Amino acid sequence: MNRLLTELRRLYALPAAEPAEGRVRAMLLELARPADWDALGAVWRGVQADLELPAPAIAVNGIDGYQLWFSLAEPVPAAQALDFLEGLRRRYLDGIAAQRLTLAPTARDLPPRQLPSGLWSALLAPDLAPVFADEPWLDTEPGAEGQADLLCRLQPIKSADFRAALERLVPDAPVPRADAASAAPTPSAVAGQDAPRRFLLGVMNDASAPLHLRIEAAKALL
Repeated sequence: MNRLLTELRRLYALPAAEPAEGRVRAMLLELARPADWDALGAVWRGVQADLELPAPAIAVNGIDGYQLWFSLAEPVPAAQALDFLEGLRRRYLDGIAAQRLTLAPTARDLPPRQLPSGLWSALLAPDLAPVFADEPWLDTEPGAEGQADLLCRLQPIKSADFRAALERLVPDAPVPRADAASAAPTPSAVAGQDAPRRFLLGVMNDASAPLHLRIEAAKALL
């Protein structure tokens, strides 16, 4: 398995023993139509300075906007992930029109990937993010090693830190229990043991994913 696929799995894939349905480790916050790094950059800086969380990944979506991809150390219900994203929106992007924002607890469409236009979404280094405001895409496939290098510097949000941030952002939202990870396994947890396989199958069968990633995913399934 190549480094890029390994890093994507480390940050965003569900663990083998985790029930997949309704729980997520990846959260997407996108600002588009038009791309605006000044506004989304305030979120990127704020989650680190104000909420004391690890930096999310920065990406261009390959069409018309910027993205922040948040990683969780432990899966949470999708509803709690959405509460977190909505809290970020209210705190940092309250003046932005709703139709320009995408808040999604999902690991689908992770960058890098090629769009139907032939352009590419891609991960960015923070200092290069402002350069892509007028053209939030890459014309050619980004190098897998360079993309992996950007991901390997990132750390997922620890469970305790996520709970603390959620309480600050959404005081009335239900907060995940600290001992949730130690709960007895359920039948759905047994079914979730195939989560990494489903992740790899999804990459392999995604026609929009880079060919080298699809090949590596197929090799990992052998």
